[in-house]
Amino acid sequence: MSEIAAAPPPPGLSAGGFLKNNLRQYGMLLSLVVIMIFFQITTDGTLMRPLNLTNLVLQNSYVVIMALGMLMVIVTGHIDLSVGSVSGFVGALAAVMMVQYHVPIGLAAIACLAVGGLIGAAQGYWVAYFKIPSFIVTLAGMLVFKGMMLAVLGGQSVGPFPVIFQRLSSGFLPEFILGQDDFHLSSLLLGIAVALALVYFNVRGRARTQSHGIAVEPASLFWAKNAILFGAISGFTYLIVSHRGLPNVLVIMLVLIALYAFITNRTIIGRQIYAVGGNVKAAKLSGIRTERLTFFTFVNMGVLAGLAGLVFAARLNTATPKAGLGFELDVIAACFIGGASAYGGVGQVTGAVIGAFIIGVMNNGMSILGVGIDYQQVIKGLVLLGAVCVDVYNQRR
Repeated sequence: MSEIAAAPPPPGLSAGGFLKNNLRQYGMLLSLVVIMIFFQITTDGTLMRPLNLTNLVLQNSYVVIMALGMLMVIVTGHIDLSVGSVSGFVGALAAVMMVQYHVPIGLAAIACLAVGGLIGAAQGYWVAYFKIPSFIVTLAGMLVFKGMMLAVLGGQSVGPFPVIFQRLSSGFLPEFILGQDDFHLSSLLLGIAVALALVYFNVRGRARTQSHGIAVEPASLFWAKNAILFGAISGFTYLIVSHRGLPNVLVIMLVLIALYAFITNRTIIGRQIYAVGGNVKAAKLSGIRTERLTFFTFVNMGVLAGLAGLVFAARLNTATPKAGLGFELDVIAACFIGGASAYGGVGQVTGAVIGAFIIGVMNNGMSILGVGIDYQQVIKGLVLLGAVCVDVYNQRR
């Protein structure tokens, strides 16, 4: 009896075919590039100036931080409308503790993050164990913590903060190599090292995927993507460090992005989060403790909302009664624009970050062009609607 010949591996897709099949993954990145080119031209080069890039990072840091937590909530099939009020309340609490009661900065910061976690736990408990829709629970939370913020502040702004706390958002990494502030070589080398590390992990991940017999993107597209990634990060680092160096908050953002990318892609709990969002009944039957997982995604969201509140308060150097107003809209929009599905189970950390920067670049670019806040809201709303329409189209296809 003759041996049965092994079937040849399926032919790989062309670069165009691969892009078509992965439109969700690459579409938003291409959109960000196009939007940045558009505003770079229309603002006569103002968008990419070092000072403006630094302001862009500082202005959108709280959105990126909260988008990481919101992504986890959306992937599990829920929503959190209270993040803006929670961040404002935590910022107000920090101001009262540091400015009025002179609580040490470290102790006050830890207490504020703990309060954020407790708020997330309170809301997550009702959602996970009492099965109350997250929309209702967090809508109530938005009203409750908005009122509590006004009560804590007494209806007036509280500040300024200690200088050390201000550096959380307005400080920059010191120069370690030259010992001077006119050229930030250590910050530039750090940015290049991050770019090289990303390329290395991409290469290693592709090799591991191939070793399991799973189809990967064409080599030409893979190397072109990584070359562009390395060039973009290195160029961005060079531009931003030529102003005052790397902002402290940018380093915090990078650490959080790396941490959550690792959790979602490499850990069991990350896979379980996607399983719960994809089909909660099947996940429960497979042994996943869906209630506990949902509960902890809201706790995580509360902690990140608290951190964002600290960052925003440090940037303004004061806590105001209007802090956090509308933050939840930008955060949720960032996740959906970045490819998260309104049905749950789909979304990536990189997509949420890209979505946050799309919102940030649009806000910054339209402000430079003198577009009124009324039309800015209209344009952002249409962009969000378009992103959700793309998601619905992909679901039906």
